[in-house]
Amino acid sequence: MTAREGRLEAFAPRSIPAGVSAPPAPSPVPDYLTRLNPEQREAVETLDGPLLVLAGAGTGKTRVLTTRFAHLLMTGRAFPGQVLAVTFTNKAAREMRERVAAILGRPAEGLWLGTFHALCTRMLRRHAELVGLTSAFTILDTDDQLRLLKQVMEAGGIDLKRWPAPGLMAQIQRWKDRGLPPDRVTPAEDTDYAGGRARALYAGYQSRLRDLNCADFGDLLLHMTEILRTHPEVLADWHRRFRYILVDEYQDTNLVQYLWLRLLAQGHRNICCVGDDDQSIYSWRGAEIENILRFEKDFPNAKVVRLESNYRSTRPILAAASGLIAHNTGRLGKTLRAGRNDADGEKVRVVSLWDSEEEARMVGERIEAAQRSGHALAEIAILVRAGFQTRAFEERLITLGVPYRVVGGLKFYERAEIRDAMAYLRVLAQPADDLAFERIVNTPKRGIGDTALRRMHEVARAERIPLTLAAAKLLQAGGMTGKARAALSELLHGFDRWREALPKDGHVVVAATLLDESGYTEMWKQDKSPEAPGRLENLKEFLRALTEFESLAGFLEHVALVMENDENAEGDRLSLMTLHAAKGLEFDMVFLPGWEEGLFPHARAMEEGGEKGLEEERRLAYVGLTRARKLAIVSCAANRRVYGNWSTTVPSRFLDELPLEHVQREGSGAMARNRMIDVPSVFTGTGGLMARRPRVIEAGAWEVQQRPARQDAIAVGQRVFHQKFGYGRVTAVEDDKLDIEFEKAGQKRVLDRFVEKA
Repeated sequence: MTAREGRLEAFAPRSIPAGVSAPPAPSPVPDYLTRLNPEQREAVETLDGPLLVLAGAGTGKTRVLTTRFAHLLMTGRAFPGQVLAVTFTNKAAREMRERVAAILGRPAEGLWLGTFHALCTRMLRRHAELVGLTSAFTILDTDDQLRLLKQVMEAGGIDLKRWPAPGLMAQIQRWKDRGLPPDRVTPAEDTDYAGGRARALYAGYQSRLRDLNCADFGDLLLHMTEILRTHPEVLADWHRRFRYILVDEYQDTNLVQYLWLRLLAQGHRNICCVGDDDQSIYSWRGAEIENILRFEKDFPNAKVVRLESNYRSTRPILAAASGLIAHNTGRLGKTLRAGRNDADGEKVRVVSLWDSEEEARMVGERIEAAQRSGHALAEIAILVRAGFQTRAFEERLITLGVPYRVVGGLKFYERAEIRDAMAYLRVLAQPADDLAFERIVNTPKRGIGDTALRRMHEVARAERIPLTLAAAKLLQAGGMTGKARAALSELLHGFDRWREALPKDGHVVVAATLLDESGYTEMWKQDKSPEAPGRLENLKEFLRALTEFESLAGFLEHVALVMENDENAEGDRLSLMTLHAAKGLEFDMVFLPGWEEGLFPHARAMEEGGEKGLEEERRLAYVGLTRARKLAIVSCAANRRVYGNWSTTVPSRFLDELPLEHVQREGSGAMARNRMIDVPSVFTGTGGLMARRPRVIEAGAWEVQQRPARQDAIAVGQRVFHQKFGYGRVTAVEDDKLDIEFEKAGQKRVLDRFVEKA
């Protein structure tokens, strides 16, 4: 035995015979892995082959993604430049970079980490010549895109009034989201927009972009996908570069993003996609839930890891959300469970109210009570389905002096369409309001351009008179000709007519007439962009706001005071936003108002998307509930006011789908558990003061509205007719609510008094 062997024997464990080497001690588990639960750690350490991580709300998906990225680098599996990490927002990319750097203990340099658009821009600059560009190409913003498209349309003789450019731009972006250049738009994918010339105009637009060495945002992915698809040598080069691919929010990918990822993943097939099919809520901007649902078909032998331990919400909230989303059939399936030790909490509150005004008061009172109890406003949120709903809550919060911020959008009276409508009313009330007149004189487009406006200003300055009087003088003196003259004359006569009607018709009727006759409402009806329907809803809510005031002057004064609300105040503020804007956020207390059929689930989503649209609406409800850490308060109103008229509502079907054992029902409205019985409302005048409230009877904690039964009862199987949905056949009857399979509109739930036997 050598001296060295003797020394080894002296230090060997007694259980190991002399002369036998001890097995190597196990390597200590890195600290960053010990902080993970078993499912998270499995997702991090499964490095080879395709992996789908189904990460439920609040289950730590960001931790998994960033830890996996760092683990690849720490274990030497890849150098920084060999990992492609894709996020949806710059904020998410920054957060991932910072977390990876924290694990590594040094700045994370040389990473291919960013959004789809940022990464494709970086790649495209290396291969721009393959699509007719140079590496110095310019990326156009939205305004420049529209300006260029208008030029192409005008050159093609398209009537921009009949076929507005934003509508065609929305269609072009849809084609790009589906990975379709002009030459691959099939007749099935085509549209009749612009008289069936949309595809040709798309080709002309792309040609002009190449001439100018420009690309729009849709081109970044489209061009790069086409290059990878048609140039095998380029694709092979990127395969050699990227050994691993990480994708965040995979359920939100559109078709062209999916195609780009699939092409890049064909090399090493080490692709890890993290997402939640139950939180896919962006189909309106091109997201395809099928991308995540078919992951295992796209990548045979893929591993699926489910993260189901939620560290955000209480057990009752998670149970309610899981019970609701279980009604969706198009999902991969998982059940959230509480991962916190203090996860016991209050049940989800479902509050039934008489009307939307009482709903706003209820929310305001509970927020004030929470404040008094020491809760920070920053931990409270109101999440609405549609943007127009924010107005009632904004008004209430301002009245109570509760600071708030609108997240992901503008405050109600700051929105462009509301500012335009306000400008029309300001000119109506005060013809000398030059700023308001200048805003609307060519909105919608009337052919009154900069030259005509400059002439008006010259006369106004010379004679020290308002622009409206200067315009009238120009018309009388023949200082304006052609299209501008006719349009300006029509507008000024319109204001004279609307002012004359104001005393006898009232400000609400006149405002509605003005918006219609001026062409402003029609402008948004013709706009085919995804935002247009929401803008029309906001205009309806704007008119509804007018009904709360006795005069136009009183309304304008109120709005001026609202706009003076301290916009820049820092400190503790409540958050008010749409459900779509809330994804990724969390709060201690969340209010979810307006859970009524037609509003949530939204009628337009179901009419356009059918069963798929309904399932997305249910996912949106799931997202809303899972934003709450400690308390979720859902509310519905028996009556909502549209313009000056009240209409009765049906509770959202989602309320029926919440597990009863995890819900506490409250309220004194006309809604009972799982049902509502409607009564007619009686009103007087345009503003609508309620003449009587129907009699109610006690039903436990609920008050149930009594209403006479329909004389000619409708049975299952009966063929019926509805004025909006047409003919259909009754499939189920519940009190006065009917489930009907309409011949053209699909499955709907309606009140029996709105249908006739066919």
